[in-house]
Amino acid sequence: MAHILIVLTSHTVLGRTGRPTGFYFEELATPYWALLDAGHAVTLASIQGGAAPHDPTSLDPDPAQRPAAVQRFLEAPEAMAQLADTPALETLDPSTYDGIFLPGGHGTMFDFPESRALAAAVSDIYARDGLVAAVCHGPAGLVNATRGDGTPLVAGLRVNSFTDAEEEAVGLTSEVPFLLETRFRALGAQFVGGETFTETAVRDGHLITGQNPMSSAAVATLMLEALSERRDAA
Repeated sequence: MAHILIVLTSHTVLGRTGRPTGFYFEELATPYWALLDAGHAVTLASIQGGAAPHDPTSLDPDPAQRPAAVQRFLEAPEAMAQLADTPALETLDPSTYDGIFLPGGHGTMFDFPESRALAAAVSDIYARDGLVAAVCHGPAGLVNATRGDGTPLVAGLRVNSFTDAEEEAVGLTSEVPFLLETRFRALGAQFVGGETFTETAVRDGHLITGQNPMSSAAVATLMLEALSERRDAA
């Protein structure tokens, strides 16, 4: 059994739009249940602690239209209790976790890159050959992570995230602090983007990244694959 830390954004306002934002529910719920159902332990945390805000647009008002994993999460008292009272990331010791997973949502673009605690946690877990995974805008938490020699963690690695074309398609290129695809290329990553709004997930060793909400299940599958390999090698 592995112990995975899931870190959520605490940011609530989408740039100058004034619209509420936060994490994207499917990007949390799908990997969350995949990990638990496979027998792994999961801890939810957030940048600031307390109740982690979700992006309202990620929760269809009609329960019948929601992804099964999302509805299951909403109906699980223990899961919802964790979400309502997350520990602040800076209060946790990353050395006690076997992996870290970063769900997206536009909120992550604002507080993930600014969090020294998140950069340190990602860097520490990766240095110990732990699992590092992120989906959609969650990879924003990777941009300031480094290796032991100070080089960007993503340099030379195959990486995926919400693409510049997708950001343009949703009309938010001027509302986010930077474009993820552009930033990863500047950091020396080998950006592997799929077609706009299609399922795409990339694994490079113990780094796993996915492109958009549609990629949540593919990211979860690759996470379980990597964790199984880790267990077999132990």
